[in-house]
Amino acid sequence: MGKSSRKKKPAAAAFAAGDDESARGRLLGAATRLFCRYGINATGIDAIIHEAGTAKTTLYKLFGSKTSLVHAVLESEGKLWRDWFIAALEAGGGDAQTKLTRIFPALKNWFGEDRFYGCPFINAVGEHDKDQKQFRNIAMRHKKVVLAHIEKLAGEMGAVEPEILAHQLGLLIDGAIVAAMVTRDPGVADTAGLAADSLFGPAKVKKPKRASVAPAQLVAV
Repeated sequence: MGKSSRKKKPAAAAFAAGDDESARGRLLGAATRLFCRYGINATGIDAIIHEAGTAKTTLYKLFGSKTSLVHAVLESEGKLWRDWFIAALEAGGGDAQTKLTRIFPALKNWFGEDRFYGCPFINAVGEHDKDQKQFRNIAMRHKKVVLAHIEKLAGEMGAVEPEILAHQLGLLIDGAIVAAMVTRDPGVADTAGLAADSLFGPAKVKKPKRASVAPAQLVAV
């Protein structure tokens, strides 16, 4: 009898852990869909648990608060997006510049999806007080990973200042995402891609150092 009880405990614990993992996945999925479509502030806890098919107590048990759930959604979505984005650039091989030219065709495909609601990080920061750092910090960590990969490719391409080129491309990416969200036109990615193409050649040209010349009035003195 005692042995039988001891054998059942690990199985029960494993079942409970699996059930929690399933509920966590459903809550993350539901929150992601609702936050992206309607916004974080406009989405209440009741809507999330209804969409996920879980109890409110389960949400608080697994995440503790809505804010923690938002953090988990952003972390999860960020990783999924980064994995997709980097894979899209690397797919098919080629040199570094070829990989960089895949940025905006990849974004165009994303913009054309029915569930495209813009960047969750831009949306989260835009919805909240600009002095709040809770979502801004997560957004910045996400952006740094994306820019680091672009900067690496820019360096391999031969850019004299790869960090600057990476930030220029990053601005075009952010601008295209916002424009696509507002206009619902995936074609804005093509325009951003043309702007990006115009940066590659000049980025490889070494700029001459400016001679240090004193102002005329000082030279006269």
